[in-house]
Amino acid sequence: MDSREDVDRGWPFLAAAYAFVVTMCGTTLPTPLYSLYQREFGFSSFMVTVIFAVYAAGVIVALLLLGRVSDFIGRRPVLLAALALSGLSAVCFLLAGGLPELFTGRTLSGLSAGLATGTATVMVIELAPERRRRAATLLATGANLGGLGVGPLLAGVLAQYAPAPLKLVFVVDLVLVAVAAAVVLALPETVRPRGRPPLRPQRLRVPKEMRATFAAAAMAGFAGFSTLGLFTSVSPTFLSEVEGESNLAVAGAVVFSVFAASVAGQALGRRLGPGRSLPGGCAVLVAGMAAIAVSLATASLALLVLGAVIAGTGQGLSFLAAVRVVTERSPADRRAEVTSALFVLMYLAISIPVIGVGALSLAVGLRSAGLIFTGCVALLAAAALLWPRGISAAASSR
Repeated sequence: MDSREDVDRGWPFLAAAYAFVVTMCGTTLPTPLYSLYQREFGFSSFMVTVIFAVYAAGVIVALLLLGRVSDFIGRRPVLLAALALSGLSAVCFLLAGGLPELFTGRTLSGLSAGLATGTATVMVIELAPERRRRAATLLATGANLGGLGVGPLLAGVLAQYAPAPLKLVFVVDLVLVAVAAAVVLALPETVRPRGRPPLRPQRLRVPKEMRATFAAAAMAGFAGFSTLGLFTSVSPTFLSEVEGESNLAVAGAVVFSVFAASVAGQALGRRLGPGRSLPGGCAVLVAGMAAIAVSLATASLALLVLGAVIAGTGQGLSFLAAVRVVTERSPADRRAEVTSALFVLMYLAISIPVIGVGALSLAVGLRSAGLIFTGCVALLAAAALLWPRGISAAASSR
């Protein structure tokens, strides 16, 4: 078995980052295509949000049941399994003839992301030379969110300007997955297998002494991830039905802008520290929601893009600060448990509010549902901003 010390060149951690990007890219490829699926199979905007939410359910199941598997059987087998699930998801979309294939594809995609998120993050860092460890941490974060952002951009451009809009992108994805799998097979293993992993749900309890801190972090994270969920599910529908923009490449670019801004916000947050990033991110997120609300009220595409960039930046700032505060304030023997609880809440934020938007749109229309959503997210971010004990805990973290 290859050890961490055997890795004396820089390519392995970059190769692992590529596999991470490909896996996460596959999870957001359908985003700009939902309007095409609606016309093809005749379902509502509400069903779009349900299809999207199935993905989050798959992620949560994988995090709860399989989050520690790579510590027992090794990083490579788990990352290969994530890529295999990603490939199967692409096949489901490639052969889709109705809702069953879409639901199956999204479930497999969620399981893939849940397996890859922790495993690939750790693998990128472990494979990096010691002198590049800090850069590898930023690269792993960027690969995660960057992959999520590249997916809609790639799908939107191919669907708009290339033939077979519901097929070609998944053929391309399968090629990328095959290359990533070959790359992972060539990577050295970084952990020594130590037996059969325990396949039982992880506990998700928060120690009493840090519940106020956790509450502030969770509110900020929930607000930010709700925004990501909105843009990766129904934003193309908002663009076509409210803003009057039907170009799928534009839809993909708008979603990409949110994730690109999130990566930039996290890079900025590393410089500012959590004491300023958590309240600052919440304030920026409120401003982003205001811009998005005005864009929906006035059907302004420019304002929607501006709001997406502002909200993405706020999400990146507050997300990084929330994770750092929680990990630093958690007892050492409970750190993984508390951090897992935070991530489960964030993935619930991706699905539950978005389903609410879909249900509201049936009753009051898509524009009004979007306005209600932006108001709720702004209130939640403001509540996190005004949570005194949570903010003071962040200010004391370095």
